[in-house]
Amino acid sequence: RLQLAESGGGSVQPGGSLRLSCTVSQYTGSSYCLGWFRQAPKEREAIAALFPGGRATYVANSVQGRFTISHDYAQNTLYLQMNSLKAEEGGMYYCAAGRCPLSSMPLVEYWGQGTQVTVSS
Repeated sequence: RLQLAESGGGSVQPGGSLRLSCTVSQYTGSSYCLGWFRQAPKEREAIAALFPGGRATYVANSVQGRFTISHDYAQNTLYLQMNSLKAEEGGMYYCAAGRCPLSSMPLVEYWGQGTQVTVSS
């Protein structure tokens, strides 16, 4: 059973950067995609996801060119580098594992506990 644990949230001004981390245990040999979601009013929205081999499967249009997802297999850690953050992008961010391409909530099988991101001046 996978276990996911996020860290790296915090407060930043608009235009600033943050890097989120997610430690993924028991992932070696898994066929699950890994990704990041953000809590929206109605549901959690997919931000970005990648295949076990590291190739991105999905990047939301709204963050393309500003957010980068990556996975360090040696450290068992998933990252989300967020640059040029906007005020409306604050919220709870969740690490997730599930069926590829992991571009929507129904595909998720495991969730982390979430980490809060605040974007405010």
